[in-house]
Amino acid sequence: MRAPTLLLSPVLLVTLGTPIARAQTPPQGAAWDSVARILQTPLSATGGYYRYNLPRRDVTLRIGDVTVSPSLALGGWAGFSGEADDATAMGDLVLLASEVKPVLAELAHQRLDVTAVHNHLAGEEPQLTYVHFHGQGRATELATRLDRVLAHTATPRPVAAQPAAPPTIDTALVFRTLGHSGTARGNVAQVGFVLVSGAVTLHGRTVVPAMAYGSPVNVQMVDGTRAVATGDFAVEGGKVSAMLAALAAHGIAATAVHTHLIDESPRLYYMHFWADGPVAEVLAGLRAALDAAR
Repeated sequence: MRAPTLLLSPVLLVTLGTPIARAQTPPQGAAWDSVARILQTPLSATGGYYRYNLPRRDVTLRIGDVTVSPSLALGGWAGFSGEADDATAMGDLVLLASEVKPVLAELAHQRLDVTAVHNHLAGEEPQLTYVHFHGQGRATELATRLDRVLAHTATPRPVAAQPAAPPTIDTALVFRTLGHSGTARGNVAQVGFVLVSGAVTLHGRTVVPAMAYGSPVNVQMVDGTRAVATGDFAVEGGKVSAMLAALAAHGIAATAVHTHLIDESPRLYYMHFWADGPVAEVLAGLRAALDAAR
């Protein structure tokens, strides 16, 4: 029987025009390129915001007998939206235990708000802590302050571009079952959703959905039939119980339920998960949770 069509809010792609030049203000595009140089990582304009990936490729992460691909669960990042001289920045830093204290101290020193400190996984080696941050101001100044924070970590920089790797995962099966297309590299497929309808505001500003409350689902093939998956679902509180029940019914562990933002409206909750089993069963469980989000 064909799976029902999943109706989800789309991730909007926004083309940002160049604003009228102001005194001592660089052109919009030049400012975002400057952010890339400061953070030492390429710019990716996607989902209506500017994204700068900071993957922890220096970490060999294992959960049970699985070596976790960096693109599955080690994707630190920083996102910028708005105008170059009045930007909103937020993101997620992936930290080893020894990095947490100095990073939190430097975030405070650099006047970047910490909006969450928590786990995303359970039973991983080494243990990781994920720190979410938020700031507002001139984009290049925010990047400079964040660069000083990153100096307290072993995050590899400059971030080297990854060579093209043809997919070895059945993307047709993944995208068809989840009801949405995505991207794939090697044995990992990534699909992004927005499960919150309507606008979300933070400190009086409307935030970009993909930057603030996207719901990524990442699937990694372990062998020819076995897959693991992780990610998080961002939803309003009324959806949490049904989605957790759907995950549990399919043998998928919820590894964390928490917030990533502070004082957002409406209030959002983020559910992280870990799935491990035959690929068709893993995908069916994730699809059930997505259906429960409708």
